[in-house]
Amino acid sequence: MTLHDIPALNATLNGLATVLMTAGFIFIKSGNKDAHRKMMLSAGAVSALFLVGYVTHKVLKGMAVGAGEAVHTKFGGEGPIAIVYYVMLITHIILAISIGYLVPRTFLLAIKGEFERHKAWARWVFPIWYYVSVTGVLVYFFLYRWWPSA
Repeated sequence: MTLHDIPALNATLNGLATVLMTAGFIFIKSGNKDAHRKMMLSAGAVSALFLVGYVTHKVLKGMAVGAGEAVHTKFGGEGPIAIVYYVMLITHIILAISIGYLVPRTFLLAIKGEFERHKAWARWVFPIWYYVSVTGVLVYFFLYRWWPSA
């Protein structure tokens, strides 16, 4: 595995987290709490692995480019698609920062057996986490597949 393989791995982890969250949502709506718990804890673990991969990529890329050079990946699109990309990226970043607190807090409420509070939190946290997961995959495609920089 090389430095260039990490973004694809991270996108795969985000995609898997999205699938697990979708399954967890379906299970809780059908009343299967045990399967819901397994899916959501798995989604949390996969998201944590993603975070490790993301930070690792940034650190290794920073070491590879040297002092004073950009660590971020440039977007190659122009015009209206650049506006779409940057709006998505900014909302993704802001909400990704928030889920660093919101998801563990929601998990903790369930683990402690405070299911009514867990449910109230999850009504807000789930769509935010889901959006971050889906847009994480989209950011990868925008940067590396659809509009890579020259």
